[in-house]
Amino acid sequence: MEKLTESRLKTLIEEHVRNLARMEQSNEDVLVHSTDVPGGYTVPPHHHRRTQFLCVFSGVVLVATDRGRWMIPPGHALLIPRGLEHSVEMYSDVSMRSVYIYSPEGRAAAREPVVLEVTDLARQLIAEALRKGAVAEDRVRGELVMALLLDEIGRLQERRLGLPFPASGRLAGLCRDFVAQPSPAAKIDDWARRLNMSRRTFTRFFRQEMGVSFVTWRQQACLFACLPRLAAGEPVTRVALDAGYESVPAFTTMFRRMLGAAPRAYLTSREAA
Repeated sequence: MEKLTESRLKTLIEEHVRNLARMEQSNEDVLVHSTDVPGGYTVPPHHHRRTQFLCVFSGVVLVATDRGRWMIPPGHALLIPRGLEHSVEMYSDVSMRSVYIYSPEGRAAAREPVVLEVTDLARQLIAEALRKGAVAEDRVRGELVMALLLDEIGRLQERRLGLPFPASGRLAGLCRDFVAQPSPAAKIDDWARRLNMSRRTFTRFFRQEMGVSFVTWRQQACLFACLPRLAAGEPVTRVALDAGYESVPAFTTMFRRMLGAAPRAYLTSREAA
């Protein structure tokens, strides 16, 4: 994919503005859009009047809102509720497809973002919906494809790839520092001490602020830092050691628990799909 030059960046911004305006003015119940974007580009904060199903075919994407951050690796999608302001950062060259759903039913009625694992059927239906002239050739077939796609989206499995993130305050500073340099050895007592809290008070405070335990958040943050490097082809051993794991098996165990497969097997299956 071409590099992100100044002229390319200007073109991407102009295309985003045009596409957003066109989509917001459309009366179609379901819209499908295809995008190939170079790494380093960030779609500025915006929102839609439709629920967005953002599906990543290749590359790694980070979606940020005031409610948290969501890492989207290949073969996954993020369901973004209508009206929720968000930005989209490309951690690498990205090929993604978006399905915009107007009807407030089923998964489209979601009020919180959720990461979903995309099936082969969903990918094929999106590809068919994007095929040039597919709807124009046969309106009935096009409607059936869209109906089946919406049904399949409603059946997709959730994955824990969301990272809650406080908007401000001292806790936000600690979280930002950790994401920049994650370590599975980070301890509750150290964070509690830096916030001048007892261990018990900090544990309760963290869960109230983040919605998950400190240990769960720490694991998710470590995975966030590792996914782009793994997707870029870096050796698992190097990534695991840089992330602070004492051994590759320990890292693999964490990865398998979060994503259901060992790192290399997981990414290989996603690239093949």
